[in-house]
Amino acid sequence: MLRKAIILSAGQGRRLLPLTESTPKCLLSVSGKPVVAWQVDALLAAGFDEIVVVSGFQIDQVERLLSERYQDIPGVKAKFNPFYEVADNLASCWIAREEMNTDFLLLNGDTLIDSALLAGVLNNEASPITLCIDFKEEFDEDDMKVQLDTQGGVRQVSKKLSAPETDAESIGMICFRGEGARVFRTTIEQALRDPANLRSWYLAIIDQLAKTGIVGSHSVAGCRWCEIDYLHDLQKARKYFPTEKQSSEGHDALDPDMRHQAAPL
Repeated sequence: MLRKAIILSAGQGRRLLPLTESTPKCLLSVSGKPVVAWQVDALLAAGFDEIVVVSGFQIDQVERLLSERYQDIPGVKAKFNPFYEVADNLASCWIAREEMNTDFLLLNGDTLIDSALLAGVLNNEASPITLCIDFKEEFDEDDMKVQLDTQGGVRQVSKKLSAPETDAESIGMICFRGEGARVFRTTIEQALRDPANLRSWYLAIIDQLAKTGIVGSHSVAGCRWCEIDYLHDLQKARKYFPTEKQSSEGHDALDPDMRHQAAPL
């Protein structure tokens, strides 16, 4: 059973300006609750007791929220990434590398998930590294595309895959178990010795490790999730993850348009 999660929430979220001018994307409200609170609450409900939020932009706001909302849960904490302005999320993984000392789940700070999705992921222990994926008929240039082998193993992960090469998309959540956690941490440490990799995504490491055969996949098709990059995504997320009152009024039906991340404006 996974007990530790790392959430990558260091960025400002410039594509959501002006909403993120002084507020980090992870603190934007979805149905009255900050994005990061949706994530932490879902993880706690699934049995996680160590949750590390890697933050950068306006970290004081993030620390304040976590300390106030989860004051009785010492395992929920923030970790500062001072390189958030000049680096991508591979650097956030490097900052959190000491936390990768056991099995863990890695979650993008802008991916909202529900409890059913988490339950399915936690019951899948087929691979040392398990990439969570979903399917749709067409993929756009902003999707993190995934190519699979006939057994569901991951062959490639890249935004640059062609249509014939693309079988699915990454939703921004990965499980690391056993040697998977150790190999990922070691590869990150090696990659950041080259300054050119400061602007890399951590999924470039997953793409590299996929060639060794240790990266499998888990389909979340039919489960609720969404990635928040644009204002349009945020508006749909508020419909897709409603308050309890909205749910009781019938606003929680699965919207086919929200089964995948929303397309850019």
